[in-house]
Amino acid sequence: MHDLMVSSFLKSAIHPDSLIMVDSVNQTDGDTAVIDREVQRVRKVSPKYKVLLHNDPVNTMDYVVETLRQVVPQLSEQDAMNIMLETHNTGIGLVIVCDLEPAEFYSESLKAKGLTSTIELES
Repeated sequence: MHDLMVSSFLKSAIHPDSLIMVDSVNQTDGDTAVIDREVQRVRKVSPKYKVLLHNDPVNTMDYVVETLRQVVPQLSEQDAMNIMLETHNTGIGLVIVCDLEPAEFYSESLKAKGLTSTIELES
């Protein structure tokens, strides 16, 4: 009598949650096989992206603050002011860190309103 243990992992293409199926085949005497199946959820963390605002000599400080608040509604007046000042003083300011799709939306919306914006992967 010998035990045979076979395990296989099947990963599905579900994102952000992946399903991992673990099959265990226990065979004890050659005649009887018992299959135990267990499903586990594995959460994958999607990468985050920084939306950056670049300084320009064209737009007024008030316009930049107003535009930031229009494009990123969760920013308070003080947040938008701080981002504008950081951008003005250092040449670049961090607007928000988020998933890729909203980051692209925010950056493109800022560009559409005449501001210079890029995104980069958060390290």
